[in-house]
Amino acid sequence: MGHACSIKGIKHEHHVTRTKAGLFDVSHMGEIAVTGPRSLDFLQTVVTNDVSKLTPNKAQYTCMCNERGGTIDDFLMYMMEDDYYLLVVNAANTEKDFAWLNKHNTFGDDVKISDVSKHYVLLALQGPKSEEILQALTNTTLHDIPLFSFKYPVQFNDVEAEALVSRTGYTGEDGFEIYIDTSYGRDLWNIILDAGESFGVEPAGLGARDTLRFEAGLPLYGQELDESISPIEAGLSFAVKVNKGVDFIGKEKLQEQIENGPPRKIVGLEMVDKGIPRNGYKVFIGDEEVGHITSGTHAPTLKKNIGNALLKANIANISQEVFVQVRKRLLKAVIVKTPFYKK
Repeated sequence: MGHACSIKGIKHEHHVTRTKAGLFDVSHMGEIAVTGPRSLDFLQTVVTNDVSKLTPNKAQYTCMCNERGGTIDDFLMYMMEDDYYLLVVNAANTEKDFAWLNKHNTFGDDVKISDVSKHYVLLALQGPKSEEILQALTNTTLHDIPLFSFKYPVQFNDVEAEALVSRTGYTGEDGFEIYIDTSYGRDLWNIILDAGESFGVEPAGLGARDTLRFEAGLPLYGQELDESISPIEAGLSFAVKVNKGVDFIGKEKLQEQIENGPPRKIVGLEMVDKGIPRNGYKVFIGDEEVGHITSGTHAPTLKKNIGNALLKANIANISQEVFVQVRKRLLKAVIVKTPFYKK
């Protein structure tokens, strides 16, 4: 199946997704099932959000932290039914997450943790035309799936297997993520492209997925988040519920950062001088190194060179001027509000 990436490139796929619809194959993502009578109690001890707020057919964004408050991973968690949760984790972290969950499971046989990644193909249909395109393929009413909710089982025309369809995504646009048994992924990919042809749907790849998520202010693990960066530093305090009444790993550190402010903050930068900030580039004020770029690109929708930077909190203020070291040159940039793009 793969990414039938157009020769037209990332910018084209980006615009198609913002204006019509892009179809992404994100099957590389990992899926971990947590089941059993104590699954809720267990998850509450390892993730930052309040899992008790979930009800069946709802999804929640959360982080999993180490004792220092650094981020092991960030992911979506689906509540399939009572005592059955599906965690959709970052591909490169699947094994690490699986090991971490097992290591911290103090509930024994009352919690079962299974890596079920190989059972799922995951397609993301994203963009303003997504609902219209997908609705043509199923009798399930998609319009009444709210954001961060899902329906299961959903039957698509001419596809035998049942699918899970959730109103989620990583682009800043309306859209759906569709989970289906591995054997039926290719069929589903093809029928969506066929059904969407008159709407202008096109396959899109991971390059466009990155520029889209970046404009929309969504973090990428390994860049805006890692084992040394906390969700609070990354601006994700909405997903950290220190008052949920359960102790979870990293809670003390995170609580301290919420109360006293974090030592560093991820901010948005807009380049004033000509140049593109890239991951790892150093940021200065005068002679002082104040942080580094976590993501940066020429933003196709905004037609500007922008970046995210992890900076010392005391200087991380809107309109603050900073300098980004691009090779041997120091280029002027200014801190701006994020997200850069909101539909």
